[in-house]
Amino acid sequence: MSQLAQHSPLQSAWQGVREAIPLLGGYIPVSLSFGVIATQAGFSMWEAAAISLLVYAGASQFLFVGMVAAGSPLWLVVAMTMLINVRHVVYGPNLAALLPRSRHWSWLMHGLTDQVFALALTRLPQLPEPKRFGWFVGASLLAWGVWIVGTMVGATAGETLTARWPLLGEVMPFALPALFLTMVAPRFTDKRWALAMGLTILAALGLTLVGWSNVAIPLAAACGALCFYTVKFEKRRRDS
Repeated sequence: MSQLAQHSPLQSAWQGVREAIPLLGGYIPVSLSFGVIATQAGFSMWEAAAISLLVYAGASQFLFVGMVAAGSPLWLVVAMTMLINVRHVVYGPNLAALLPRSRHWSWLMHGLTDQVFALALTRLPQLPEPKRFGWFVGASLLAWGVWIVGTMVGATAGETLTARWPLLGEVMPFALPALFLTMVAPRFTDKRWALAMGLTILAALGLTLVGWSNVAIPLAAACGALCFYTVKFEKRRRDS
């Protein structure tokens, strides 16, 4: 009976919620920042919340509201947003091998973000298979819900909060880069990941320096993904 309770969907989802709580240290300031920027770009609070509800793509959302505010054509806004999200082509296959089969994955993958992916890639191999589905549901729904609420708070009271606590306004612009840095840094201990991420960084810097800053991130990410899947290191065999 205790074994069944341990693997119940509710218990597994609650474990996912608990283990995703550290992600909120980055999600809250970034979502607040997005809410502020969206309203400054002319979006209403409900429109900003709808973007976080339906697009839910972090950096792509900032690009989306910036391009719309600048009057960019709709096809270019959609194309650039999708190009930045091409990194999910790498995320999906890596997680697919760790997750049980379910007809629900097509809509649950909407909750897959960079941070949820990094956490899931670490935790799922450590969990028994019956717990993995519930764990992912709990972790992803917590992150998604907090992102939406944070957007709404930022859109309605963000400027008031930053006026009352100026330090918050200083921290928010660095929250997203810091979140990515803490996620990426541990991967440099692996040669394959280090080479791919090093190439991504160099490509992004090079494209920015030659004036291609608008496409630097997606093109650099594509270069890194191509490197990761084409370059492999052979493991040295030790003689017994």
